[in-house]
Amino acid sequence: MQIKFGTSGWRAVMAEEFTFVNVRRAVKGIARYVVSQKPSGARVIVGRDPRFLGETFCSIASEILSTHGITPLMIADAAPTPAIAYAVIREHADGAINFTASHNPPEYNGIKFSAPDGAPALPEVTKKIEAEIAAADKESESRPSQNAKATAQPLDPRGAYLARLSEIIDFGVIKKAGLRVVYDPLWGAARGYPDTLLRDAGVKVETVHDYRDVLFGGHAPEPEDHLLDPLREKMRAIKAHIGISTDGDADRFGIVDEDGIFFQPNYIIALLFDYLVVSRGWKNGVAKSVATTNMINALAKRHKIPLHEAAKRAPDFPSVIMFPKKMASSPASSAARWLPGEASLSEHN
Repeated sequence: MQIKFGTSGWRAVMAEEFTFVNVRRAVKGIARYVVSQKPSGARVIVGRDPRFLGETFCSIASEILSTHGITPLMIADAAPTPAIAYAVIREHADGAINFTASHNPPEYNGIKFSAPDGAPALPEVTKKIEAEIAAADKESESRPSQNAKATAQPLDPRGAYLARLSEIIDFGVIKKAGLRVVYDPLWGAARGYPDTLLRDAGVKVETVHDYRDVLFGGHAPEPEDHLLDPLREKMRAIKAHIGISTDGDADRFGIVDEDGIFFQPNYIIALLFDYLVVSRGWKNGVAKSVATTNMINALAKRHKIPLHEAAKRAPDFPSVIMFPKKMASSPASSAARWLPGEASLSEHN
């Protein structure tokens, strides 16, 4: 079977195509690629979402990376994709292997490979990984590594990631507003992340689906309107002002207002864009993917802000990237490399 990395890595149904054999093939291809780029001293983060057998897949990846002389930086607990991406940058790692199928149904799993800049690997990289997988398949026996076997090291990205969010978000304003919040992680990787941030800031927050369930309640862990009724029920119970939900690996979100009305992420992204321009004065430019709402185009025109739009959809291109500072050059192709996320508004300093 040929393993193909699509717009967000490789995803497949477990026990059909996502098997132990194919996981080993995929990770071996990634390891060979990393060694081709950095023959010695490479370090790769290994993480996962809460899906079935996630810990086992991480252990397999650790062993394969180690035998190729690559130091695995192992995340013990499930972690959000944005937290893993930030850890790549902060740790100066040479990439990350993230076992997640994002918002797909529970029978799926997948592998996202992030480049050294924290962003998802672009096609020119994944094609090389696919070629390494094919080359390894043709070898009669494993090619011995030139490097000594590396020893895995533990990594906890949570503290540093939450600290960074605390630096760039004005939680004092949120606390002063007296907001009551309900958060629904949909049994996903972000459990203990946004709710902890809010509680530590003195904001009243309650949660639903705040425990591990590898079946995600029997449906896809996707923050869609029809899946958020438990969130609404909790909101009514505590008279919450806002409900927030994230998908399985926390790179998508959904918002419900105090009347129980669901807002599509594109509306929220447009609202945040307008806020950053008007309230924070970020007027040096904005980049967006073609899949993102054209409300961004309209707002950029209204505020007379340079707009950079990707000619085609890049893997996990952030919905919007803002440029708070003057950039020497900022083509959309470069903007897509800075910060990842399937539905996010990102800052580039």
